[in-house]
Amino acid sequence: MGQTRLQCLISLLSVLSCTTDQARLTLSPSSSQFFEGDSLSLSCEEDDSSAGWTLRRNTTRETRTQCGPDWGTSAGSSCTISLTVPLDSGVYWCESREGATSQSINITVSGGAVILQSPVLPVMEGENITLICRTQTSSDLPADFYKQGSLIIDRPTGHVTILHVSKADEGVYRCNIRGHGESPPSWISVTGTPTTTAPPTTAATPTTVAPPREPITASSAAPPPDPAPLQQVFTVVRYLVVFCPYVISTVLMVSLYRHRLTGNHLSVSMVMTPPTHAEQGLEDDYDDITTEHQF
Repeated sequence: MGQTRLQCLISLLSVLSCTTDQARLTLSPSSSQFFEGDSLSLSCEEDDSSAGWTLRRNTTRETRTQCGPDWGTSAGSSCTISLTVPLDSGVYWCESREGATSQSINITVSGGAVILQSPVLPVMEGENITLICRTQTSSDLPADFYKQGSLIIDRPTGHVTILHVSKADEGVYRCNIRGHGESPPSWISVTGTPTTTAPPTTAATPTTVAPPREPITASSAAPPPDPAPLQQVFTVVRYLVVFCPYVISTVLMVSLYRHRLTGNHLSVSMVMTPPTHAEQGLEDDYDDITTEHQF
């Protein structure tokens, strides 16, 4: 009986956890770096609009601030930054009224002359990714591409494509255009989970080159923390707190009802035993005494 109750509780929690609505954060244009003065749009693609998903961010000056009025223009679960500034650099994510969060992304707004356009979300192993080193006016200038501070390749067109990425391609990248400067660093994450992020596109066709792979050194930057494990733990704890009292009360009511049904079928046996010789003697004496006092 106890094992059955435990199995029912586990099944209930599993169903509730699987049906929890999530939000997917998208960025347009899809790039981890922007020039100062560029515009960008973030959106929470949600399965349930009633969850009330909003955009939040952490920067060097603020923590967990919501889109508009301090930054951006909010429109439901979307947010637009019309004129970006370096202070807009930071971590962005979607958050519901209950505190659930989506995956986070890192955005860098550069006041320099060169940026590196790279995927802002993790890419799946086996896909091809394109890196574009560009200035505000051109994306076809000769550029050198670096990973973990080491030169991996120089391209006359400013484009490089990494074929069939794997975990070995994960790391910190930057590029340099001679005579213009160097881009900020950008972390590229590789995962085994499919993603919907497409590499940035331009009018020119990028050159396809597979750069050599080198191990990540101790100087590599760490990727932003992913709030997904904390979100799963929060979801399980929330449902345990909300539904455990209902499950326990239901089990107690069922147990009490079965106990009453069992009690109604019990019968009480009444056993009549014949009187003993001593008791029979007392009765005879009582009869004799009654007879003697008759007038």
